[in-house]
Amino acid sequence: MFDTLLIANRGEIACRVMRSARALGLRTVAVYSEADAGAQHVAEADMAVSIGGAAPSESYLKGERIIEAALATGAGAIHPGYGFLSENPEFVEAVEAAGLIFVGPSARAIRAMGLKDAAKRLMDEAGVPVVPGYLGEDQDPARLAREAEAIGYPVLIKAVAGGGGKGMRLVESAADFATALEGAKAEARGAFGNEAVLIEKFITAPRHIEVQVFGDGDKAVHLFERDCSLQRRHQKVIEEAPAPGMGEQMRAAMGAAAVRAAEAIGYKGAGTVEFIVDGSEGLRPDGFWFMEMNTRLQVEHPVTEAITGVDLVEWQLRVAGGEPLPLAQEELSITGHAFEARLYAEDVPAGFLPATGRLSHLEFPPSLRSDSGVRSGDVISPHYDPMIAKLIVHGPSRAAALRKLAQGLRQTRVAGTVTNLSFLGALAEHPGFAAGEVDTGLIGRDLEALVAEPELAAQVVAEAALVLAGLDGASGWESGFTLWAPLARTLLLRHEGEDLACVLRAKGPDLVEIDVPGATVLAERFGGRWRFGGRPAAGHFREDGHVTVFAHYGLRFELIDPLARAADAGAGGNLVEAPMPGKVVAVFAEAGAQVTAGDRLALLEAMKMEHTLRASRDGTVAEVLVEAGAQVEAGAALIRLEEEDA
Repeated sequence: MFDTLLIANRGEIACRVMRSARALGLRTVAVYSEADAGAQHVAEADMAVSIGGAAPSESYLKGERIIEAALATGAGAIHPGYGFLSENPEFVEAVEAAGLIFVGPSARAIRAMGLKDAAKRLMDEAGVPVVPGYLGEDQDPARLAREAEAIGYPVLIKAVAGGGGKGMRLVESAADFATALEGAKAEARGAFGNEAVLIEKFITAPRHIEVQVFGDGDKAVHLFERDCSLQRRHQKVIEEAPAPGMGEQMRAAMGAAAVRAAEAIGYKGAGTVEFIVDGSEGLRPDGFWFMEMNTRLQVEHPVTEAITGVDLVEWQLRVAGGEPLPLAQEELSITGHAFEARLYAEDVPAGFLPATGRLSHLEFPPSLRSDSGVRSGDVISPHYDPMIAKLIVHGPSRAAALRKLAQGLRQTRVAGTVTNLSFLGALAEHPGFAAGEVDTGLIGRDLEALVAEPELAAQVVAEAALVLAGLDGASGWESGFTLWAPLARTLLLRHEGEDLACVLRAKGPDLVEIDVPGATVLAERFGGRWRFGGRPAAGHFREDGHVTVFAHYGLRFELIDPLARAADAGAGGNLVEAPMPGKVVAVFAEAGAQVTAGDRLALLEAMKMEHTLRASRDGTVAEVLVEAGAQVEAGAALIRLEEEDA
């Protein structure tokens, strides 16, 4: 076994790998970009090496710099985590050529599964069921249209080099095929440098079930399945293990197919074989098909660890160090049920737009396993994926584990940036999900209810007003007021664009009457703790004229100066501004052009995603203020429309 491990990654997965490495007595080496100099994974490592600029292309994707760092620090092995270089066969070969151990599969195995079309042909030959479709090299649009017609609509167009939902289009009818194909090819070309696509039958009640496999380069075992059906735009949101409704016969069939897939390519280390499953008539052994294989550790691996008691990263390190598979198939079993929810910095009401900003407060309850790579005070950078943490629970049954997840999400406290926490909470308490309805269309069907804003309780507004008035501290705040006059103060708060006028009247050192819109709330302090309308305070975090009250997963209020309200009128809808820092990929407007509401004006690339900026109204373009290729900050003016006629 090597004694020093370099982790060629950042964030939560780097911290996660270090935890298992330290448990095995290994020294750990972190690498970091300029943006990550103060990051948690850097602080936790025994040694850390700077490898370049903030952009991944200047740091975490620079394989030669990572190898140099490993050699300079005496590391004997490199763990790639997931993403970045984890599935890059050229990097694997370079690591091994330098005399180092790559903690993962061989370059040959990665290449075998790297392109979806070639992988499906290989799996078909290995006896693994594959979805009916077209995997041919002829990419002529007319040929592809004929193949789609032969397969039968609806069909999926998928980039052969795809991942993360990029280069993927669902096509319901022949009339939509040409437009969808053009869009999929363009997206694939931009994301992967490869516009080739495959076409496969779309399963109308699909479930995404994957099997965790582990090999030693010769033999493999499976560690059962995970259900990843709860998705939004092909991105996983909540994962669980085992899969709801899974019978032993189908589990055995899927596990055997996954092991055949792994052994067919001489797989070494942890990997995941993903299957698409027809859930329209329940789970059955003839209703699953190979989708793809991820030749790395998966983001959702903790749920498998929770139900099997296996530390998958420890297994990776031990097998990479030359040890045999730690357990045989018959020694592996399932205990209980587990869920993982992905907490992201993203603006859900704005269409799940990735967000940036400083995490002024971050706190998880002890009932959750929280795998995170950020801390209170850290900044969510526009250069990387905006994941804050993975929140994992385990219970004796699915129902018990889901209740534990819902409770843990309610007790999670985040302030300083917008997150998807309330969305995750709504999912965890969704009655259909609780009943086992876990097809990939659930979020889309119920999106309106899942993102609905909660009714603002009077007690919550009262707590925000008390805190922003500075009256939540120790007794004695009331001194200095005239004793014969009512102690009153008027505040103007703002929440989600709505102004809330509040009046606070002191009745004593531990008693305040608070008028909020539509109600009067009595705030009382007992034993140093406040109660509002008889209910305990939800708790809060205050910062710079704002307070986040930890009710309904966190509600943010701003203290408004009434004299400054007029300054908030803005530009009256004439300016199109960048919603976040990013790169302007394309500009579709030009001065003098007539546009209508909804027209595309510009394309912004940020947080590893592309965002289309559209006209909010009909009008004439007065001025284009930016060029394609420019880096812009949040709020930067990009395009100005002419003033509307009075």
